[in-house]
Amino acid sequence: MSVYIQPILTAFIVFSVLGFLLVIPWLVYSYRKYGYFSLWASIILYSFIFYMLSALFLVLLPLPTTRDTCAFQSPDTIYYSLKPFTFLQDTFKSSSIIWSQPKSYIQVFNQSAFWQAAFNFLLLLPFGVYLRYFFQEKRYWKKAFALGFALSLFYEITQVTGIYGIYKCPYRLFDVDDLMLNSTGVLFGFLIAPVILALFPSKKKLMVKAEKMKKGHLVPPLSQLLAVLIDYIFIKLTFTFTVGLLTSSGFAEMVYTTVGFVALYFVLPLLWGGKTIGTSIMRFKLSNLNGDAPSWQAVLKRNVALYLPWLVSNLLNLLNHINLEMESHFYAFHVWTTMAIFAFVSIMWLTLCVHAILVIIKKGKRTFYFDHVADIVPTKNEANS
Repeated sequence: MSVYIQPILTAFIVFSVLGFLLVIPWLVYSYRKYGYFSLWASIILYSFIFYMLSALFLVLLPLPTTRDTCAFQSPDTIYYSLKPFTFLQDTFKSSSIIWSQPKSYIQVFNQSAFWQAAFNFLLLLPFGVYLRYFFQEKRYWKKAFALGFALSLFYEITQVTGIYGIYKCPYRLFDVDDLMLNSTGVLFGFLIAPVILALFPSKKKLMVKAEKMKKGHLVPPLSQLLAVLIDYIFIKLTFTFTVGLLTSSGFAEMVYTTVGFVALYFVLPLLWGGKTIGTSIMRFKLSNLNGDAPSWQAVLKRNVALYLPWLVSNLLNLLNHINLEMESHFYAFHVWTTMAIFAFVSIMWLTLCVHAILVIIKKGKRTFYFDHVADIVPTKNEANS
């Protein structure tokens, strides 16, 4: 079992990192495509990523401990098997099956060749199920079979080339039986998929709801938060690739971020009819209660409401980094001040998180504090409503 557990654990670790990095891009894509966050679509995506990683690592792991794999192999080592159905010969040759005695047939389950073939059949069977979900119709079975064959061929070529030259000699066999069993598994999974997919929401229902959401005028709260976050990420990225390359000063970063807040959350909406980079990506704009472009006073209030929590956190963080010797008369005061600052910042962000969660749960019946204080309403762009 350890042969299978290690690759799956490795896939889980890689999946965790990759999944975290894909959260924001996926949410942006989901809102642009469906108009709302679909939990089912997210489960499909993330399970598909995890499955593909698991399948890849099951094929490649464990890796050899050295690149010079040739040193552990004889010169006449054969790296490929092009004779089909060899697994059948291997299974029955090493078994004690007597064809006239049906009770002996169970001996086939004791053969490693049988389980090796079963593993290769089952390895890409889920791939066929996923393809049926994506393609929907049975008439695409040829395309599914071709994709399964191509994926299996990719695995075999990766093995026979020593992962494309990383290892001097192949450490796994190129086997035509693997191609046959993998491809057959994909086709079987594609054909039986309706039985499995009947337990879950269909893709048609997902798209029907997407059309309904796109026709509505409500901008989902999570979409609003994403827009704010996208603008903030833009500020931090531009700092990293400009000023950040020249200096690591915390003060310089604070000044740059302040300028970025003013530029992206105040100036840009005034010049762009209530849009920022984030709201444009999420396909909505900022409006007043009458649906017109907000006044500069309203945009300024919103900007300040967004900026203050960040400013308070950073100012208190700077004070918190003041170092005093224990012999100092102010040391005890500094300790208590540090604890108070930590408690205040924690309570502030906890309150904001609870507020955000409540707004998301209410599904637009409540507004975020930064829009509420400015009497600003997120409105879908006319082209998308």
